This record gives sequence, C-alpha cells and structure tokens, in this order.
Amino acid sequence: MGIEGENHSQVSDDMFSILKSPSAGIGPRLGRLSIPGRHTIETPHYLGITSRGAIPHISQDTFARDAHIQGVYVPLEDFIERAPERVPPLYLYKAPDGASPLRRYIALPDQSLLVLGARRCPPVAAPAANSNTDQTVSVSTNVGFKLLHAQDYREAVEKLDADILVALGDIQYGRTLGSKRITKAVDRNIDWLQDHIAARNAQPSKSTRAKLFASLLPVSCDNQKYWVEYLADDAVKHISGLALYDSCTLADMPQQLRHLPVLGFTLPETPHEVLRQVGLGMDVTTIPFITYATDAGIALDFTFPSPESNDSNEVSPRALGVDMWPEVHATDLSPFKEGCQCYACTNHHRAFIQHLLAAKEMLGWVLIQIHNHHTMDLFFAAIRESIRNETFDRDVKEFARVYESQLPAKTGKGPRVRGYQFKSEGPGEPKKNTAPFQVRDKSSGEGNPLMNDANAQQLENQGFAEKTG
Repeated sequence: MGIEGENHSQVSDDMFSILKSPSAGIGPRLGRLSIPGRHTIETPHYLGITSRGAIPHISQDTFARDAHIQGVYVPLEDFIERAPERVPPLYLYKAPDGASPLRRYIALPDQSLLVLGARRCPPVAAPAANSNTDQTVSVSTNVGFKLLHAQDYREAVEKLDADILVALGDIQYGRTLGSKRITKAVDRNIDWLQDHIAARNAQPSKSTRAKLFASLLPVSCDNQKYWVEYLADDAVKHISGLALYDSCTLADMPQQLRHLPVLGFTLPETPHEVLRQVGLGMDVTTIPFITYATDAGIALDFTFPSPESNDSNEVSPRALGVDMWPEVHATDLSPFKEGCQCYACTNHHRAFIQHLLAAKEMLGWVLIQIHNHHTMDLFFAAIRESIRNETFDRDVKEFARVYESQLPAKTGKGPRVRGYQFKSEGPGEPKKNTAPFQVRDKSSGEGNPLMNDANAQQLENQGFAEKTG
C-alpha cells in the first residue's frame, strides 16, 4: 500500500533518540526528545494539560516564572466553537513575528514544547447521536458537540504550526470496541493519515514543519493488526511518533515501531499507574490527576523511590497527598512538604493556603497547582534515575508497599467548572457550581438566600446579624 508523493518527504530520526532500553521484550526506557528552539525533554516525562491554552489555575507569566513544565498539550476543540459557520479567531490570528500562530495566541513561552491534537485530555465522551463518521469526528466545544471534518482538521493544524501534531484518529471514548467497530476505525485511520501525508507532501518543504504522530486505537496491536502493519510498512517514513489511548497497546508493539517516541493519552489515575505504564515503555504521558488533585485542594506528597521508614513496624501506608481543607491546617506554619523547593513551599505555609481555600480565593489553587506540577517534575526525574541505575522494578514494588493505592478523597468544594467539561445528563440535573456561600436560618438550620431588601429583623432571623439597641 503506497502513499502518494512519498518520495517528496522523509522524516528525520534526530528528534528522538533512545538512550537506554531493555535488552529483550518490553520494559522502561530512557530517551531524549529534542526539537530545535525548545526544551530538550529527557524521557520518561509528562506534558502539562491545558484548558483553552493555559494550564488550569496558572497564568502564562506564572507558568514562565514559577513553573518548570517543559511541554504542553493543547486541544483544537477548545477554540472552534463557532466553526465552520464562523471562522474561529485563532484561525484569523497572524503572529507579528512570523512565529506559530497558536503559540503566540496562547502566549506560550518559546522554549516550551507545543503538542496539538483534536480532543481534550480527558475528553468528554460524545453521546451516541454524535458519533464519528467516515469523514468527521465528534468534538465537544463550549456550545455543545459538533462534527469536525478530517480535511478541516489537517488544514487547520498545519497552519497553526505546533511542534508536534497528533493525527486525527477514530477514537471512541468511553466505549468498548467490537471487532466490526475496530475494522471500521482502522479503515478511517488509514484514509485520514494517507490524506494528511499526501497533503503535506504536496506542499513545499519547510524546516519548521510539525512532527506528525499517528493515533493508535485503544486496543492491543494484535486487535488492530492491519493498521499497525500499515504504519510499520508504509507510513513509518512519514511519521515521527505514536499517540496511544490505552496502555495495552504497548504490550505487543511490533519491533518496527519501537524506535518511535510514544505519547500517552491513557489517563492514569494514580502515580502507581504512571509507574506501570513507564514499565511498559511509555515515553511521554499526560496526567489529568495533577489538576484533579489541585481542584480538590490536595497537595501531592510522594517521593520516588519511596523514602526509608524510620519505624520498622510502620503498617499504615502513607497518603499520596495532603488535603488542605481541614481546619487542622489553619494554624500550621509548615509548607506542603518539608524541603520542597517549589515557589509555594518556599514562600507560603499551610495556614495561608487553607485560608485561601476557605475564602474561595483563586490564589489557593494557583499555589497548589504550582506545587503539584513541581512534585511531578521530581517524580519523573527520579524515575529516569531509577531506570539509569537499573533499580526501577525494585523501586516500583517498594513505592507500592509504602504509599496508598489511591489519592485522598475530596472533602471540599473545588473551583468553578465550565459546562463543556462535563457531559450533560439531561433535564433536571443538578448545577455543577453551587453557591459558595449561604446565610443560615437559625431556626431551621437550612441555608436561605438573603433578600436584597431584607430589614434588620429579617437579617437577625436568618442568622446574618443581631440587632443592637
């Protein structure tokens, strides 16, 4: 199976180099992802997940000054709510210095790696009535689900000039794929990737062209054998990496594709799951639980390899984070984690953070988000050192023994959420954002809204104040 114009373009192998890999079979590996002008990313590592172009709770100046996130993932669906009826402002924007329109539009620092794909991470699963077709995929915008045409996608992302493009894939989120559905998805993926490569080859060559990553289905390679064979035999010369949506795809990856970097959209829910996927050979991953923890007011607190216990009789596993909502922190002048060098821990204490959360001040979540990403930076640096020292398997077992298997449960109310972050459940569903404060009625104990024209007696009855004199 050939690709039109395949002699016009060859993908260089200098973007990704494997520094250490298992001698046989699957296992953790060390690599280096290098694109001129961007941070050189030592792998395994992670990408920051953005919402409308920014890491949640972190402005771009804070991102550049106080965080050390080396690369981000940006979903196109965040910007195309009015397309195709109206041209999205992002498409009309022209960078004044000739740089990437997307990079300048979201004010991303020049050194940060920019990865662009179609769907958010994690995505909102499309209802059955909005399923993918042979020419379109269903995307969720802030005005509801709509269909994104494959041709529109490839034309848009090529003009936005990111560093890495995730090729459009027929990915069914939240559904188990049967054999017939897999066959249909494979046919669509082949058609869409062929068209994307052909369109690239038809254009004049340019040195700044984004690297193209092919999307594999969320099933084993054996279950999508025809698609994998096509990638290994025909498309491998035109792609620079692979995007995975289920870690099971790593288990039987053919040798012909193992030299490519692997980007995971596999939604790990705990550090333990991150370690398991790294053990299968994941190179770069997206980690939604970082922001989940931040939204819940939880400061991540774990170390890899796990710290040595001072108590040989210690039985209870350690928590993976600290819930900052309880009032016990209200007078605690210690940082999130002793010895942590992040901006939050070196400048503020738990009492201040707890006060910010209780007062619904945005700064509380900003500081926790900075700390949580710093924790993950250290986590991955330690993973790479463990692989380098060939102690990874032992360190993973010890980590599982020392730490809880799940993150702490959420006890407080998080920040406001946007409607496009959740699938609608239909008529009568509760509000996603409840009122942050309510005035309590002394007699009933129930929260009642305060009327604008309430008199002094009504205020006293509702527990808002007491009359004097």
